[in-house]
Amino acid sequence: MGEVFAGRYELVDPVGRGGVGAVWRAWDHRRRRYVAAKVLQQSDAHTLLRFVREQALRIEHPHVLAPASWAADDDKVLFTMDLVRGGSLAHVIGDYGPLPPRFVCLLLDQLLSGLATVHAEGVVHRDIKPANILMEATGTGRPHLRLSDFGISMRKGEPRLTETDYVVGTPGYFAPEQLTGAEPDFPADLFAVGLVALHLLRGRKPDAQALVEHFAAHGTPGAPQGVPEPLWQVVAGLLQPDPQARFRTATGARKALTTAAEMLPEPGIDDEPVEIFDQIGPLPAGFGPDGPVHAPQATAGSRTSTDVHGAPAPHPEPEPRGAGRHRLAPPAPSTAETGGPRPVPPPQRAAPPPPGRPYGPPPPGQPYGPPPHPATAVPADASALAQAPTAPVPYGTPPTRAYTAEHPQALPPEPPLPGAPHPAAPPPGTTAAPPGPVPRTSSRTRPGPPPKVAIPVLLVALVCFAVGIWALTQA
Repeated sequence: MGEVFAGRYELVDPVGRGGVGAVWRAWDHRRRRYVAAKVLQQSDAHTLLRFVREQALRIEHPHVLAPASWAADDDKVLFTMDLVRGGSLAHVIGDYGPLPPRFVCLLLDQLLSGLATVHAEGVVHRDIKPANILMEATGTGRPHLRLSDFGISMRKGEPRLTETDYVVGTPGYFAPEQLTGAEPDFPADLFAVGLVALHLLRGRKPDAQALVEHFAAHGTPGAPQGVPEPLWQVVAGLLQPDPQARFRTATGARKALTTAAEMLPEPGIDDEPVEIFDQIGPLPAGFGPDGPVHAPQATAGSRTSTDVHGAPAPHPEPEPRGAGRHRLAPPAPSTAETGGPRPVPPPQRAAPPPPGRPYGPPPPGQPYGPPPHPATAVPADASALAQAPTAPVPYGTPPTRAYTAEHPQALPPEPPLPGAPHPAAPPPGTTAAPPGPVPRTSSRTRPGPPPKVAIPVLLVALVCFAVGIWALTQA
């Protein structure tokens, strides 16, 4: 994944480079969309002040690409804007050369519309050129441009950040008054728009200095080859060297352009359409249309269930609350899972005696009680006794029933004590009574209260009896 800037913007890949910073495609984790992030490379006070001015510009217009937000992280700063995918007008000119006049009129109308909004905010752009006019990827449909890069723009009346002997901007797009050190004003931006229009119509960058000298020496020249006369009159009005003879506002230039576009011939059938295609390219590995693609990671201690063929089995859906289902207790973990010794199994119940062996006098040489269980080998090491399985030990006397039973039964015989002699076997032909205690049939006497309690109670009863007799006689 890319570097996450200020915990919000994840840089994906670089898409361009400017004078003071690089432009990246970035993923905005808060708004869940891709944006263009301009990362400032220099950190001197002069550049930072220009950055503050640029990021503070907030202009909402369909043909203006102004900063939307900004962030700082340690010694790095950036601001973001909408991601425009169609490249710039410089790419379009490089692909097609001279553009059709009607197509140029449509582009100039959108540019002047956005510039009129910028001027209404009191901002002078000061760097209008084809590389700073971006295009949406509309294919062969209606073009859509956006004026961008307000890095050296300034509001009228703000202090200048350069000395009076220096001119800020792109060489070849300066207005004549800028070269003489005049204060930045709106007509200077309109002169740059005229140079852009001539660049689009001729397919090559015009020589601004030669144009200014020709206008000053011979006045307005005739329309160049391939440029319709109505359109040239508007472009020439933008290129006048004298600011007073030039269009004063972008709105006025736009109105004249609309009138000139109505006089242009319709495009022919054989005219090649201009296609604005995607210039950014596909997303790199690890990113998708909905943002970064994170591979699922198994948590510690988790296991993936598999079916009988070894393929991962789908996880069951969670049961709804209140469904009334009961979960079974999970099986005990095995030694391979826990890494410890296996638990000792519980003692098994003694098997019933075989048929023909009732409780009674045992055969000669055997003690009383149930048949003996097979002997269990005792480990020689005394420390292994705790780990050795133990055989179930039968209880000689089963638990007795409650004394309220209607038909008490005789208790089974108790096993002989160790070392006691075995009782003699009865003579042949006689039936010996089963050994064991004979159940008692006499009733159990319950003791009364102690004398210390019984005597005072008896005296109180006699007193009460006497008082009662006296009360009857008085009545």
